[in-house]
Amino acid sequence: MKLVTRDTDYAIRALSFIAKKESEITSVTELVKTLKIPRPFLRKILQILQKKGILTSFKGKGGGFQLAIPADQIYLSLIIESFQGPIKLTECLFKKKICPEIKTCPLKKKLDEMQKYVSEHFRNITLSEMLI
Repeated sequence: MKLVTRDTDYAIRALSFIAKKESEITSVTELVKTLKIPRPFLRKILQILQKKGILTSFKGKGGGFQLAIPADQIYLSLIIESFQGPIKLTECLFKKKICPEIKTCPLKKKLDEMQKYVSEHFRNITLSEMLI
């Protein structure tokens, strides 16, 4: 189980770099060169972030990306969910079938508590807090 996937990691790194440049437009070339992220992965990630309203893109010469919203309003949960969907630590083995033990399963209760704890923390960490 991966709590944070490669795409999410790359997105956080790219957003952090863009956020540090504040109001400057950051080119894909600069991101690739500085962060050492493969260009095809990075382009896909930046497009997703733009579609989610986290980035604004500028085309043409001097084009690139800028944050669409302030870094202190971009929560880690938003980034994770943009690439991985809802934060889940695990899924029940029965998946779509109703588990006969769903109301009494001690493992499910503990996992639900941990998931709630992790989700709440991700909802409280902003991009600006992660800038070094």
